[in-house]
Amino acid sequence: MKVLSQSANTMACVSGSSKVWSLCDGYVDLPARLLRYRNGKTGRQAVSPPQEEPLVRLSVNCFLLDRAGSDRILIDCGAGGSWEPSMGHLEEAMAEAGIDTSSISVVALTHAHGDHINGLLTPDGRRTFGNLSKIVIGEDAVAEFLAEPRLADFRPLLAPIRAGDRPVDHLLAVAIPGHAPGHMGYLLSTGEDDILFCGDLIHVPAAQFARPELTWAYDADETMARDSRIRLLQEAADAQVWLAGAHLGRPGIGRIVKAGRGYGFIPAA
Repeated sequence: MKVLSQSANTMACVSGSSKVWSLCDGYVDLPARLLRYRNGKTGRQAVSPPQEEPLVRLSVNCFLLDRAGSDRILIDCGAGGSWEPSMGHLEEAMAEAGIDTSSISVVALTHAHGDHINGLLTPDGRRTFGNLSKIVIGEDAVAEFLAEPRLADFRPLLAPIRAGDRPVDHLLAVAIPGHAPGHMGYLLSTGEDDILFCGDLIHVPAAQFARPELTWAYDADETMARDSRIRLLQEAADAQVWLAGAHLGRPGIGRIVKAGRGYGFIPAA
């Protein structure tokens, strides 16, 4: 994969006949105590000596795939105006990258948490993507999506999928259970590289690559989420698969390498 350009909020790469953009929707600062240790300690308890509530910063990334002859597919669409004002900046990042929002015809969601779906609307309530024709979503995530009243008008666009389905020929849906119902990754095979868009496999890169057994309080099933992370990090390191994660530090795409008992992350640059 070759990096073509990079800025604070965007990165463009090419691999084979596919172009991939990493786009920054913003960030959110959350309490470190949301990290969970096997022994029951939290991230706050692990800080020594005790101090004011420590925070961890989560990037919020979205990814755009463009392949000749195929629809432009956006993987996740950020928070819109649903959370902190530090998020909801996808439209600005797309403008910075020279991408017209009306060129997006398919959005593929990794799951139905607000920081992944509410960007279907801009912070001021407009439809972000004027020519959207389909929203790909894991079938077990549909109920949570439909529980968001502000997105009711998008219901006719939902296209539920299962693991093993292909939203398009070059993209494979991969189940990543544990974090949320229907949590789905998407594996792009370009002929030169495999890139796994892994959603919320990792929340706090600085902690969870070195110690993948650490879980996150927002994981629906922490044990299952831990097992998914340990398995996929090992597979990615062995097969030299690129990971693109919603909460990895910018630019949000990189390689996984073994490092002691855990892993290291080498960002694309």
